[in-house]
Amino acid sequence: MPITRRFFNAALAAALALPLLNAVPALAQNKTIRIGYQKYGTLVLLKGRGTLEEKLKPLGWSVEWTEFPGGPQLLEALNVGAIDFGSTGEAPPIFAQAAGAPLVYVAHEPPAPRGEAILVPKDSPIQSVAELKGKKVALNKGSNVHYLLVKALEEAKLSYPDVETVFLPPADGRAAFEQGSVDAWAIWDPFQAAGEVAIEARTLRNGEGIVSNHQFYLGAKSFVDANKEPLDALIAAIGEVDEWTKANPAEAAATLAPSVGIPADVLKVALERQSYGVKPLSAEVVEEQQKIADTFFDLKLIPAKLSIKEVVPGVSQ
Repeated sequence: MPITRRFFNAALAAALALPLLNAVPALAQNKTIRIGYQKYGTLVLLKGRGTLEEKLKPLGWSVEWTEFPGGPQLLEALNVGAIDFGSTGEAPPIFAQAAGAPLVYVAHEPPAPRGEAILVPKDSPIQSVAELKGKKVALNKGSNVHYLLVKALEEAKLSYPDVETVFLPPADGRAAFEQGSVDAWAIWDPFQAAGEVAIEARTLRNGEGIVSNHQFYLGAKSFVDANKEPLDALIAAIGEVDEWTKANPAEAAATLAPSVGIPADVLKVALERQSYGVKPLSAEVVEEQQKIADTFFDLKLIPAKLSIKEVVPGVSQ
């Protein structure tokens, strides 16, 4: 082949390869945040509104959403590396940390003690928590209401073994409650509001005065340590949804209703019992979470004492 032809072919090959070489850095920037969410709460509203995707696109990030039936299942997925970020109540991260999950606390919502309760059937003869002695109480093991039950029993001068706990996820818990297989049901919103409205369940004790009922945003440590910019964008997007939901509870309820399978008017009750305003964890919130962990250890619900501070980067004092 003449030199000129060889030179031309080499030049043409180089020219064709140049766009592909230039594309490699751009493709490398297309990363994905894998977010776990539950049927109810800020994250499912964030998913529906699509504002997070808008914030992340200029940064070269996309979002993958996965639904979970409860906080314990969500954090198990984080533990095995299936998701990077999610939201749960107070108890699930304690059980997950005890199981060795590589999680860190990222942020939290203000207390919402009315957003969880111990319910009894409307015609139940039980009128106080003290009367639960020897009775069956359904709850989701390792969920926020696990601690509510402990504190409510303590307030009533009962011990945790004084009741028979029946561990069931929300749907099964409601079925057992309606069928009379259990005497009480410890549950959180919106299932709490649905029970109050649909079957006229009576609130025996909510969290007011005994628990805070914080919602926490948690991430896999490796993801949080390496991805400050998209994480900041994610928290900012959550803050915007918080503000919108607080100002528009009826519209937010209508948005949630199809995915949750609960009427919008019931969801509005639940949303108005929540608190809004995502923020970093303070020393006080960490201390509250430490008390829950210590309580679960004392009850032998977790195998070892935990240090919550160890999984809260940059605690504000």
